[in-house]
Amino acid sequence: MSRHDHGDDGVSRRKVLECMTWAGTGVLWTVTGGVPRSLGIIDSAQAATAATPGMTFLQISDSHVGFDKPANPNALGTLEEAVNKINAMPAKPSFMIHTGDITHLSKAAEFDNAERIISQTKLDVHYVPGEHDFIDEEVKLYRERYGRGTKGAGWYSFDAGGVHFIGLVNVVDLKAGGLGNLGAEQLAWLEDDLRGKSKSTPVVLFAHIPLWTVYPEWGWGTEDGGRALEYVKGFGSVTVLNGHIHQVMQKVEGNVTFHTARSTAFPQPAPGAAPSPGPMKVEDARLRSMLGVASVNFKQNEQRLAIIDTPLQG
Repeated sequence: MSRHDHGDDGVSRRKVLECMTWAGTGVLWTVTGGVPRSLGIIDSAQAATAATPGMTFLQISDSHVGFDKPANPNALGTLEEAVNKINAMPAKPSFMIHTGDITHLSKAAEFDNAERIISQTKLDVHYVPGEHDFIDEEVKLYRERYGRGTKGAGWYSFDAGGVHFIGLVNVVDLKAGGLGNLGAEQLAWLEDDLRGKSKSTPVVLFAHIPLWTVYPEWGWGTEDGGRALEYVKGFGSVTVLNGHIHQVMQKVEGNVTFHTARSTAFPQPAPGAAPSPGPMKVEDARLRSMLGVASVNFKQNEQRLAIIDTPLQG
């Protein structure tokens, strides 16, 4: 949300869409023609999804394995709680996407611990890196584990269930507080990857830092994200999934639905609500209501994506 939005006297429909899920309530969104429609809170939403045939995949983000500060002294433990919630789902998802910051300090042991827990889902997992995954001196630990078969710094695409998925990397050479960046090479690859695709094909872009500008003062956006979005504007259904900001925010612009996910590790303040971003300490009783996972359902032959955000508790 921009500062201009903070200054609005009225509460616009866009502002409601962007802000209503900050409080931690899980809501099912059905996206038809680029416009989201709320079907209900999490309990009824899970029932609706279970009754709807189609492809469902999961998004988790910002597990920050290795983080042990007061905001959450046991980030590995809350990741395990998220995995237990995934394993308890009534219908097994097709696969999972992790939108970055798997680890906190890019240490080999952190990657090992993350893999040990996440593998318990027994799902195929598609990763993109966060800036915390690129801290090691030679920037090789993430690439050795997850970068095989990818292009450049780790971007790639794949098809599943009639949907075209594109994993992007916008954390290379990221400066503290700076905006994310895709770069000319990746943008040229993206344009080529989409060339020849039917405009009726649903497209899902996923990257760590939001491709839309959430709050530039904190670096919550991607400097050249608009270029990437130009390449998908002709497609009938586009969903953009990100992490990095550790809270649920949604925005709709034309045919594009933007969605950022909760962290499984710790919350961050809402844009502008603190002097700077970073781990936010909350009461122990509230922590798990501010962490969670998201599941997305796509029913073939319908331009429709339904997103359920599930907090670890509440």
